[in-house]
Amino acid sequence: MAADSELLLAWLTGRSLARGLPQPAAEFGGFRIDTKGEKEVCRWVFASITEGLKELGRSIREPRYLLKLCGTAYELADALPPGWRITDSRWFMRSDGIAQTPGAVPTGYRLKHYLDGPVVRVEITTEGGDLAASGHAAETAYAFVYDRIETIPQHRRRGLARAVMAALGSCRQSSSVQQLLVATAEGEKLYSSLGWRKLSPYSTAYLPEN
Repeated sequence: MAADSELLLAWLTGRSLARGLPQPAAEFGGFRIDTKGEKEVCRWVFASITEGLKELGRSIREPRYLLKLCGTAYELADALPPGWRITDSRWFMRSDGIAQTPGAVPTGYRLKHYLDGPVVRVEITTEGGDLAASGHAAETAYAFVYDRIETIPQHRRRGLARAVMAALGSCRQSSSVQQLLVATAEGEKLYSSLGWRKLSPYSTAYLPEN
């Protein structure tokens, strides 16, 4: 399994578009995204271990500056000095298949699309209007990126995540662009069952708050 810089940049570009973030900038052999949020100021994402990643690990002293790698938690930890903490790995995944045709959502739920140029949001609500599941996607010239696919715990195991994925995929304008996402360990099982394949683990390093 491997992820290269071109694929990583395609995913990051779509992800930033879907989230209204600045576009990634090449830096230190990876890509920097200035998230400027309350919990995260900035992140650097790398397709592989580089000297730039190691340099950042030595130079960063404050929390809320994250280092992310298309690689295992062990590989990332080995490249960084003591003090960094590593989260459990996620998975960088790709699909070249045809998007599923949306079907009917389970009885008692309603699905809605919200389009904003190349960005689409899908929400599934109960008949009473409570949010049950949602997801976002963004399309660029190089990729269709799925993002933040979530199901509220009490509504899981009812096929809602599959319905969200199918609804998002149906909005893809170009059938030739690759489909990309980063999945949690639990999400990976769903996406693998839909024909997605794993490109690499995806790990995160951070400095804890004092």
